[in-house]
Amino acid sequence: MSSDLANSIGFVGMALIVSAYAYVTASKAANPYLLHGMNLIGAGLLILSLTVNRNIPSMVLESVWAAVALFGLAKAFVTPRGTR
Repeated sequence: MSSDLANSIGFVGMALIVSAYAYVTASKAANPYLLHGMNLIGAGLLILSLTVNRNIPSMVLESVWAAVALFGLAKAFVTPRGTR
């Protein structure tokens, strides 16, 4: 993968994460599947970008971000709708 393509993929990932943050900030009751799904996909795209443009601290950060998103999705699946 070229560095330019990796950067483009990284920008899409960054846009998803920032959009998820804006969504949860603006929403009175954010959909956890949408919120954590956007974060997970965004982190995955950034990790993909970081495999080409190596930055280990950023890769660790995005790995933690993805793990938190997976935890949020798992929690959403097991929590009844009325109690969220």
